[in-house]
Amino acid sequence: MRLAILTGGGDVPGLNPCIKSFVNRAVDDGHEIIGFKRGWAGLVNYNPELSLDDNFEHAIRLNKAVVRTVDRTGGTFLHTSRTNPGRLKAKDIPSALKGMVEVDENDDNRSYDLTMHVLRVIESLKIDVLVPIGGDDTLSYADRLHREGVHVNAIPKTMDNDVYGTDYCIGFSTAVSRSEQFIQTLRTTAGSHERIAIIELFGRNSGETSLMTAYLADVDRAIISEVPFDPEKLAEFLLKDKLSNPSNYAMMTISEGASILGGRPVEFGEEDSYGHKKLGGIGFITSRILKRLTNQDVFYQQLAYLMRSGAPDSVDLMVGFNFAQLAMDLINRGSFGRMVAIQNGIYTHIPLSTLTSGVKRVNVDDLYDVDEYRPKIRSIEGKPLFLY
Repeated sequence: MRLAILTGGGDVPGLNPCIKSFVNRAVDDGHEIIGFKRGWAGLVNYNPELSLDDNFEHAIRLNKAVVRTVDRTGGTFLHTSRTNPGRLKAKDIPSALKGMVEVDENDDNRSYDLTMHVLRVIESLKIDVLVPIGGDDTLSYADRLHREGVHVNAIPKTMDNDVYGTDYCIGFSTAVSRSEQFIQTLRTTAGSHERIAIIELFGRNSGETSLMTAYLADVDRAIISEVPFDPEKLAEFLLKDKLSNPSNYAMMTISEGASILGGRPVEFGEEDSYGHKKLGGIGFITSRILKRLTNQDVFYQQLAYLMRSGAPDSVDLMVGFNFAQLAMDLINRGSFGRMVAIQNGIYTHIPLSTLTSGVKRVNVDDLYDVDEYRPKIRSIEGKPLFLY
């Protein structure tokens, strides 16, 4: 068969190992592999009137030689984007395709569906199975293609770990590990200057990175996306934490998607093709408020892309390799429309449509103390390795 693979959405450590594992297994099983560049943008920009080799900016042939060393680095060598072919702005439509839809160049808010072109590209390349690696946005479009008749098997990745239907997504372990390490490093500055330190972590709708990082780094407080917080209450806690610390400092984590009671998450910029604006800055706003309320020195550190940069840890290497193997098992047995997953610590697979049937969020009742703004992880017996 001719298989195709792509990576969409934000980069995370573990993507390159997953691609390598998939390609090596596919070659050994006698298949041909194409890699689309820049996620769904590779299909949008692919010109089916030209040969595959003439479309080298948008797709490449993959073999063992091409992927031999890619697992040694983070990110994705196929590149990525947040392109949604079902909802493109006029400025993002290739000039050669503007005849397919009636484009209004003066309407910046209108979006266009280029799915028919995507289907044409898949047909022209005679792709038997498409394997997208991505988060819920990227994979929601994969589900659309499956419903259009394309054979799709998906692999979940996101450092937020918020794809519904799987307990684990590629990238989460490294993001938490790296965040914990940076926080421990930042203790020297917080302690030296006797300050309150606010560490802002990625996490749009799910606060799992803030919660798990706070738990592992043993910081004083953690604010998560799921629970709006009261700044005055938080200020009282942190002042008490600081005064009770022999080194006279306090630390907290906060999700970028967190919000103050009665407020909204801090967003800015234009919406992407999945309807999301950029997040970030709630930690800075909180730092200014806490400085006023506590009359203490406060510093704010946004870890941001440091969480998702660099090589994967051993967990993301293992999950990346194994998710690829499971995806190939499904292909070889002729099972399509599936997403590989981990449930209760076991590798499995579920209908791809599952990811759009619910939302995955922190189990606040079991894992978070809403009164104290802290992780509440007491009874571990019976819980999986990665708490959820």
